[in-house]
Amino acid sequence: MPPLPDDADAALMVRFRNGDESAFDGLVEKFKGPVYNFICRQVGNVPEAEDIAQNVFVQVARSAARYEASAKFTTWLFTIARNLCLNEFRRRQRHPLQSLQDTMSDDPEAEPAQFADLSARSPALETSEKELQRHVLAAIHRLPENQRTAILLCRFEGLPYEEIARVLETSVSATKSLLHRARETLKLELREFLRET
Repeated sequence: MPPLPDDADAALMVRFRNGDESAFDGLVEKFKGPVYNFICRQVGNVPEAEDIAQNVFVQVARSAARYEASAKFTTWLFTIARNLCLNEFRRRQRHPLQSLQDTMSDDPEAEPAQFADLSARSPALETSEKELQRHVLAAIHRLPENQRTAILLCRFEGLPYEEIARVLETSVSATKSLLHRARETLKLELREFLRET
């Protein structure tokens, strides 16, 4: 099946499937940051996120021979990333000593996985924005998995509703509902913090 029109990433994946190793290098270079950031926000543990992100690309390489460009490449890629995160959550449930609570802090003082570039801002503004980011990420971590995934893919990765629905294996209307509930929950959770600032 030929790649979807205007999906240069799917075209790269088809080239890799057909033996062009440099196409895979191009995909890794383009998506290693977004995949790592998505996973880090999901699992809240930097070393585990690095391992899972590497496994995403291992899985992409292993699946190359079976790859069909029937959906956008990013949909397929983030579906793999989400599934590996779900595997990690299941592993944590089987090993309660390494539970999600142990590795993902709700503490607003905990360092988030990634910061925006604040180098041109004043120290006071930088501190305030870092604190807000900590609170936002902690609130996102407390969302149910489907809502968390929908918010991360929409807000941080910029995926459209249709792609998010495919990753979550649900309808577009259900995706919009998940996002609405997630946003409402985040508004409630962050209201007190925003009132204080």
